[in-house]
Amino acid sequence: MLNYAGTPPLAAMADADSRQLITAELRSLIARIDLSMRLIDAAMTTDDIEPEDDSATAGSSEIFVLDDVTPRFATASAALNACRAELDHALQQLSEAGPA
Repeated sequence: MLNYAGTPPLAAMADADSRQLITAELRSLIARIDLSMRLIDAAMTTDDIEPEDDSATAGSSEIFVLDDVTPRFATASAALNACRAELDHALQQLSEAGPA
């Protein structure tokens, strides 16, 4: 986790500089969310692929696989998607604000 305790306040910066810093941080957060969403998608895809099994029970109708992880992945993905939408909105609002 990042520690911003020693970071000087943004009030000491010019308005344009602080806006650029905030914009860069929002873009960084969006990129991290995109990466997390790709990781979740990849995890869900690999969980959907059944390993090949040459045993006698392969294909048996008596074996059930209960996937209790996918709903959590889907919930996390939906939350990240909502977060990304809000960050996109914040970025748009900053860009529309223009110079002060």
